[in-house]
Amino acid sequence: MTLGPREARHLHVLRLRVGDVLRVFDGQGAEAGAEIMELEAGHAVLILGAAVSGAAETPFPLTLAVALLKGDKLSDVVRAATELGVARVQLLVTARADAREIGAQKLMRLQRVAEEASKQSRRAVVPEVLTPIALADFCWDGQLFVAQPGSAGRIMNLLDWSAPVNVLTGPEGGLTDAEVAGLIERGAYEVTLGPRILRAETAPVALLGAIAAAGE
Repeated sequence: MTLGPREARHLHVLRLRVGDVLRVFDGQGAEAGAEIMELEAGHAVLILGAAVSGAAETPFPLTLAVALLKGDKLSDVVRAATELGVARVQLLVTARADAREIGAQKLMRLQRVAEEASKQSRRAVVPEVLTPIALADFCWDGQLFVAQPGSAGRIMNLLDWSAPVNVLTGPEGGLTDAEVAGLIERGAYEVTLGPRILRAETAPVALLGAIAAAGE
């Protein structure tokens, strides 16, 4: 197995040397042991060993749908979401979103953030970060939970892993009443994140953390 400059640089950062043993993964759940045979500045050669069992994933895919946020907030959300087990991140354009679109380069950066977070957390799956779509165009399989201040719904009382699970959080300023009503009409559930109003970059982490704490 030959690695290019970026992955070879990562091995150097980890202070690994020829003969060291490590684990490699394909980003889709497969994981194996490997030994470094060559390690140069621009490439590395590994000999693959036997497949190994990685950390368990959720019974069905977990999707985070999150409104576009400004600055580096999306990077923070993608990083934490990867650690907390999402299979994909769907970016959304909502009425109060901080941005209406993101460029191809930023989307690529977000995907790299997901890759780096998978490595750091020793997860064999890299979530896909999907191009932004309008909230009205967002479709889902299974359950959708929408974080909404003042809701009486509790995600742990509603969560059912017999199908895919989706969670959705809004921008600074929240989703509009019309947006929430439209999602509920399509089968979504409103859920609370506690008595306080959370920042837009905190809400998805809190919601995913509650799911992760369930131990699935």
